Amino acid sequence: QALVIGVQRDRLLVLDFATRQRVIVNTSHARRFREGNIVRIWYNGVMTRSIPPQIYAINIFALPWGGSGVTGADFF
Repeated sequence: QALVIGVQRDRLLVLDFATRQRVIVNTSHARRFREGNIVRIWYNGVMTRSIPPQIYAINIFALPWGGSGVTGADFF
């Protein structure tokens, strides 16, 4: 699970709860989300070594209780 902390045209910036690191999530569906959403993200397990690291989402969904306005398939 992760907290959306930034939204741009084709990517999200999230804070991964498990690792406490920021991650860029590349997705064509970024604008469906907004800052404060709690999301679950499926991706193929490949993460760049950039800072912050980047992944390409296979699927993302906001958890129903996951904040709405607070300021191959691995997932977090």
